Formats: sequence, structure tokens, C-alpha cells
Amino acid sequence: MVMGRDHLEIYRRKRDFARTPEPAGAVAGAPGQRRFVVQRHRASRLHYDLRFEIDGVLVSWAVPKGPTLDPGARRLAMRVEDHPIEYLHFEGVIPRGEYGGCDVIVWDTGTWEPVRTKDARASVEAGELHAEVHGTKLRGRLVLVRRSGESDGDAWMLVHKRDSHAVAEWDPEEHPRSVLSGRTNDEVAADPHHVWRSDAPAAEAEVSLLPEPLPDEAIDDLAALGKQGTWEVFGRRLKVTNLDKVLFPGNPPVTKRELLAYAARIAPVVLPYLRGRPLNLHRYPDGADHQGFWHKQRPAHAPEWLGAWHNAEADKGETTTYVVADEPAALVWVANFGALEWHPWTSLAAAPHEPTYALVDLDPGEQTTWEDLLVLARLHRTALEHLSVTARPKVTGRRGIQIWVPITSGYSFDETRAWIETLSRTVGKVVPDLVSWKWEVTARGGLARLDYTQNAINKTLVAPYSPRPAAGAPVSVPLTWDELDDPGLRPDRWTVRTVLDRLAVRGDPFRVLLGSAQDLPELT
Repeated sequence: MVMGRDHLEIYRRKRDFARTPEPAGAVAGAPGQRRFVVQRHRASRLHYDLRFEIDGVLVSWAVPKGPTLDPGARRLAMRVEDHPIEYLHFEGVIPRGEYGGCDVIVWDTGTWEPVRTKDARASVEAGELHAEVHGTKLRGRLVLVRRSGESDGDAWMLVHKRDSHAVAEWDPEEHPRSVLSGRTNDEVAADPHHVWRSDAPAAEAEVSLLPEPLPDEAIDDLAALGKQGTWEVFGRRLKVTNLDKVLFPGNPPVTKRELLAYAARIAPVVLPYLRGRPLNLHRYPDGADHQGFWHKQRPAHAPEWLGAWHNAEADKGETTTYVVADEPAALVWVANFGALEWHPWTSLAAAPHEPTYALVDLDPGEQTTWEDLLVLARLHRTALEHLSVTARPKVTGRRGIQIWVPITSGYSFDETRAWIETLSRTVGKVVPDLVSWKWEVTARGGLARLDYTQNAINKTLVAPYSPRPAAGAPVSVPLTWDELDDPGLRPDRWTVRTVLDRLAVRGDPFRVLLGSAQDLPELT
């Protein structure tokens, strides 16, 4: 394929940018490190798009069977038009009827170096490119060679050299998830996180479909207050107090002002997991290094706009009215009230006896190592994938891991508890030396408990992205399944100071659960 001076001319000619969300793009300047991307693309036929950054564009091949680490495999690779640099992280849906229409994920990405040449473009035009790639899935030497006798030059052959990164019979279809979001093509098609605005400049074309973040000006207003004052946030005026009080020890410590700023920034992301649900609050008004207590009753002094649910079934002495966080300002109010942990019910106030999630709580014992807990989580992953059940894990921010399974309406807590018990007991049989089924902690011999009893009315697990009362303000963070294999994973890896950066890069792995209510399959 002969390329002209404008390397993106053919790319643009094939697309209607009034309809497709793809970027029109512009040739970029000289990069620091060369980058590459492989996108798994379900167009008229499934294929993988292999793209190398060369001279400010992405030089591209369509690989029907996908690139591989197997040195014995020879892959057909069809040279296609160069693509704009913005395509490096394009993951979303191209409208059907458009060129290449369908869902796209970033299957792998990283950096690369040309080998045996200083001019990668000249090597491509000469018909042979040697590339040393440093990706998440692909590593080592890839070689692309134009097939002889091809008059138009479109058909090439892709191979992986026999080097230290080669793996015999390595199949890309056994590694189907995005390295950016951890999602499959099906999950991206059902709920795209990003689209491209073709009428915008290339640098501004990507639009997030995640909730709109709080404007920086609102955080600046909070920072400008003294020790207390009135803060207007999300259209509500909140009286905020003791803003310089240390709530989480650390170096430096986390103050109430910083907690409120975090609550405001995270509220649009957390709200779908709280809306319509009674909320149990774990309050630490004197900070995480003092004794906390559970607070369930909505206080009489709460503002009128703060959501509420009146429990008609409450016995004498029980909570009669719960807070319901139906808008983002409610979460800021909760944080100002001294609640360092947020625990929504797994049922909605509209149907309190019908859970919308079934929950697995991997509760480590004194002798349980982090690796032991990961073994238990991975076994649950295998079991759920075998059952074709959509679920996601999250670290608790303390020592544990939880798994949330979205379910259709109509189940009772007795049914979800029985289902989770059967699942977890099946997993426990695989590693009996790691698990105890004893109720009392002292009777477990330091082993982990697979706690199915959390599936009960008004028994809650900590919300996604809730802080935990510990030094540094760790956060309970949703994961993709693949992250259970990350050697750097720790249960308290992210804090109120770092989790927002993670969200900006990876999005919210729990978001797919919001549209995935499902029947629980029979377990035998």
C-alpha cells in the first residue's frame, strides 16, 4: 500500500465524521517513546488491529487471528490505512453502517523499538519491519514481512521470534479483556465508557460517558474557607465545620477538608451504588484513630432535601428513618456528619426484602496471607466464569476482598444466601486448608471465612469507593478480574489521594454491573 504525504488521507476518505465517533485526527509531532496498540475489533468479522506509532501516525495492519507469542504460528496481516495517534486509546463503539462499525477494545498497548533500522517508515515501505514490543500481553520480537508476489502489497505475514518471551501455542482469544478497562468487547458494546466527537478538534474529541466530575472551582471554594463556613456544592448550601480536624493519621494526615473534597469528587461515581438504598453510616467524628460507632437513624437536624426512607417495619428501639443518598450533595453531607465509611443496603427502599446483589465476602483470618486470599478470589472468578455469571471483585481497603453479583428482582435474601453458600462451599473444597466454616472467630484457627451470611436484610458491605478508617485513608476499590493477577495488588493500595487518578485512567470496573441484572443459575 503506497502512502502519500498526508498519511491520514485514505483513513479520512473512508469515514463519515458526521456519524462515526472516531477521531478525524492530525499528524502528531515527534514522540518521545514510540507506542503501539492492538485493538480487538468486532466489525463484519472479528480481527485484531496492530498499530505502530511511526512519523506521527499509527501504521496499521488487520490481523484476523490476532498476534501471538507462539513462534510457530504464522499470521496473515493485511496492511490498512494509517490511523491518527488519538486511536491509541480508542475503546468504544463505531456506529453500524459506518466503515469498521462495531465495538473496539484496547487489547494491548505499550512501547516499541524498531530493530535493524533507524527509519521505520522506510522499512515498512521496503516490506519488512522488525519490532521489539513492550506491552502488557505482547513482549519480545515481532516481524512483519510483505508476502512476495502480492501486486498491491496489502498482504503481510506476522511472526514472533523464538526469544525469551516466546510461548508455544499461545492463543490471543484466551486473553480477551482490555488492558485499559479490563472489559470484554461484549461489555464495551453494552456500556461504552467513551465516544469520539468528530466535530471537535482531535485533542478534544474523546468524551467520557462517566458521570460529570465536580468543577475544580467548587474545590477551590472549599479550600478558601476557614475552619468552617458555608460551601455551595452540587447546588446545595452546606454548613461545613472543623475543616482542619485530622480524621486519618498519616504523613501528611488527612483532614476533614480533604475528606469533603474527596466525597464531592467521588460522589457522581458512587451515586449509582447508593441511590434508592437505605444507608448505614459508620461514624468517626473524632477521627479514624478513635473509637467509631454505627449511626443509622437520619438525624432530626438533617436538611429537608436529604433523602429519607421510613421503615414501617421497625420495632421499638430500631431505626425508623434512614438516610437515602439520592443526589451527590448527600454524600458530602454524610462525610461532613463524620461518616468515614458508607454502607448501602443491598436491597432498595422500594423493595427492602428483595436484594439486587448477591455478595461474596472473603474474610481473612489471622493466619491468612494475602496470596491465600487471592487464591480464594481467583477460584471464585473461575467458578463464576464457568457459570457465565457477571460479577466483579473489589478490595476492601483493609484486608479482604468482596465479590458483587448483580441479580434480577424477585429473589429473597434466603435464596441469595443459599446460592452464595453453595458456591463458596464448592470453592472451599478445592483448598480446605485455607478455609474454616466456624462462626466464632476464635474457633477458626486463623483461617479465612467465606462469609455468605452477609446476604441478609440490613447486613451491609462497604460501598465502592468508600474510605476506610485507617491511616492514610485507604479506599475500597472495584477491580477487573484480571487485576487479581497483578503482583502489585494490595487491599489498601489506593487512598483518597490516589484513587481518582486510577479512575481517570481505567474508569469504574463496577459500572458494568449496573446494567447486568441476571438470574442465578442452578448449582448442583
